[in-house]
Amino acid sequence: MGHEVEIRDASALPGGMMRYGIPEYRLPRNVLDAEIARLVEIGVKITTDYKVTDLLADQAEGGFEAVFVAIGAHLSKRIDIPNRDASRIVDAVSFLRDVASGERPMIGRKVAVYGGGNTAMDAARVARRLGAEESIIVYRRTEEQMPAHAEEKEGAEREGVKMNWLRTISSMEEGDLTVEIMELDESGKARGTGRFEKLEADTVILALGQETDSNFLRRIPGMHFDHDVVQVDPRTLMTDVPGIFAGGDAVPSERTVTIGVGHGKRAARQIDAWLLGREAAERPKHDLASFEKLNLWYFGDARGTTQPELEPGARITDFDEIVGGLGDEAAHTEAARCLSCGNCFECDGCLGSCPEEAVIKLGEGLRYRYDYDKCTGCATCFEQCPVGAIAMIEEK
Repeated sequence: MGHEVEIRDASALPGGMMRYGIPEYRLPRNVLDAEIARLVEIGVKITTDYKVTDLLADQAEGGFEAVFVAIGAHLSKRIDIPNRDASRIVDAVSFLRDVASGERPMIGRKVAVYGGGNTAMDAARVARRLGAEESIIVYRRTEEQMPAHAEEKEGAEREGVKMNWLRTISSMEEGDLTVEIMELDESGKARGTGRFEKLEADTVILALGQETDSNFLRRIPGMHFDHDVVQVDPRTLMTDVPGIFAGGDAVPSERTVTIGVGHGKRAARQIDAWLLGREAAERPKHDLASFEKLNLWYFGDARGTTQPELEPGARITDFDEIVGGLGDEAAHTEAARCLSCGNCFECDGCLGSCPEEAVIKLGEGLRYRYDYDKCTGCATCFEQCPVGAIAMIEEK
């Protein structure tokens, strides 16, 4: 859009949670580095080892007319577990960050991961790759109540991670844990039963949730918060302080890469509009095309390709990508199979099927115009559209 952009990152290498929070077997670093290199190539300046502690001072000193805060959730929530050796308890975020930085912490033969989210699954799977013979998830609720995605749990189980539902850690002794057996009450909440059991563990990894290090924002007058995240206009992503925008883990939202990337793109459009003193153009969403609206015959017998996938036994020996990408030929095959549901991709089917020449092609990428003086409403274009991009609306 023509603006000068600088990223200031507290870490030694750019990438944030994508680099330090997502294990390499899920997101290979060469792929991440290539994406970041594309930003550098188009002129984005990236300054690393730079932690912003006074945002307004940095903004004034650098002459920045707008700021986007995308700090990620790098802090682990902690609880106090009675124990004799605090070194045997680590938090999942620090653990994953250390491993992503090239360290190989000594965790012993048996590891317990306390938590039931995606980060807990990642920590348990990384522990297996570091040589843990036994990696166990300890979660105080049931499998149905766990926040982790089902595929993450299934992937962990395939790699030998064991699940211990309805258990909470009470204390940690030398070589083992004391866990309390839980049960669900009438409202579905977990409660203690007063019954305990032992569980062998050399290390406990706490994966009980994450928070953003947003204290530096609390010094700014007019900024409002919801616990550790800053409040923003959900449409523009601007905070209550003009010119300061925020997104990703720093605002109330799902904490995923998809959401973070989407927030970045939305914020870029909103920042551009704000700097120019105008409203950002809204991009209207069309209705999703259901399967019944698709004409699959149009695409012929295009069968999908299978992505290469490591066998479970081979996965835990290293940090190689477990589900590989597609080669050039396979990628083209998959792209050709895309139904572009609800989006016209200019197949010219409506143009060729119209008996009244009411469909006018406007040129590549410009789609079509319809001459409603010629259109008889025969619905031929609607019935043949392979992706459900045409709607028939009754004339009033």
